[in-house]
Amino acid sequence: MAQAVVIGAGIGGLTAAAALERDGWSVAVVEQAPSIEPVGSGLAVAPNALRALDTIGVGDDVRKLSAIQGEAGIRRPDGRWLSRTSAEEAQARYGDPTVLLLRSELVGLLSARLSPGVLRLDTRVESVDPEGGLVSTGDGDIATDLIVSADGIRSSTRTTLFPGHPGPVYAGATSWRLIAPAVEDSVPAGETWGRGLVFGVMPLAHDQVYCYATSTTPAGGNAADEKAELTRLFGGWHPPIPALLAGADPDTVLRHDLYSMDTPLPAFHRGRVALIGDAAHAMTPHLGQGACQAIEDAVVLAHHASRTGVAGLAAYTSDRLERTTRIARRSRSIGRLTGWRTPPAVSARDAMLLLAGRLGRDMALRQFDDVFDWRPPA
Repeated sequence: MAQAVVIGAGIGGLTAAAALERDGWSVAVVEQAPSIEPVGSGLAVAPNALRALDTIGVGDDVRKLSAIQGEAGIRRPDGRWLSRTSAEEAQARYGDPTVLLLRSELVGLLSARLSPGVLRLDTRVESVDPEGGLVSTGDGDIATDLIVSADGIRSSTRTTLFPGHPGPVYAGATSWRLIAPAVEDSVPAGETWGRGLVFGVMPLAHDQVYCYATSTTPAGGNAADEKAELTRLFGGWHPPIPALLAGADPDTVLRHDLYSMDTPLPAFHRGRVALIGDAAHAMTPHLGQGACQAIEDAVVLAHHASRTGVAGLAAYTSDRLERTTRIARRSRSIGRLTGWRTPPAVSARDAMLLLAGRLGRDMALRQFDDVFDWRPPA
């Protein structure tokens, strides 16, 4: 039986482990954290990622747990809609809408697909030998046929494989995330764009709302009270933003600077090692595709590795490098657009969005065809 070691028990790593186990591999997932309970945040699973999850039998469970992104779009701080679309239109175009759930729920579904003993928590990887297929941990060495590196944006495995690569760079914005109780029966999903500021709202099941925000600011900043900082920045924006902020628990507000891999890697593999997710192509969240692309990576990698072993890693790189590079660049471009601050630039941007919306409600959806229409390998 072929053996694989997956480094990292995030969404990409767990998906890869489930996909490889489905194909008959003996899998070990090593995770340095003592648990896999993720930080409290929501997640949008787009049609492309739902199709990938269907291949490992998780897609329908995700659909059952999720809220559907109904009416959605982009607004101005005064509440005026600049563009709009709906779940029904997405369903008709792609076969699925984008669905919304807690990140912890998806992690729970994925980990439940794994056999007992696959997860090895509180296990730190000290080094990786890409040619020999050896993973050295604090608990000893593991010899394996395949190493899947899902160890995130600061991946030490990526540094081992490509020591001359510059790695992720600061994207010019910081972000906040929080879960708040719903304040009205129906909260439309979407984003509000201001001058260098964004506030996003994602209704979840069980009367919860996932909120996220970004601000163009130097890296490394923080506030003594992050909820108060959000209220200072967004408290005067349209409803229900002020009420959502008022209802949020200040101790659960998360703040992180945004980084992206502006210089693509030359490949997503070397020797017996394959990189997936943020380790391979860290991107900003402006397309909502970070986790979705990690899920795609995982099922494509399992497809090729299960058919031709380590020789299939070149095909994995071929399938994934161009697509993820294109999506990462597009996400970065949208991030720059939301970062515009001067009144003339913001007015021009809003006019462009408004015009696109007037050209038809499907205009916003058509821009995502190359992202959402993806199909997993047969």
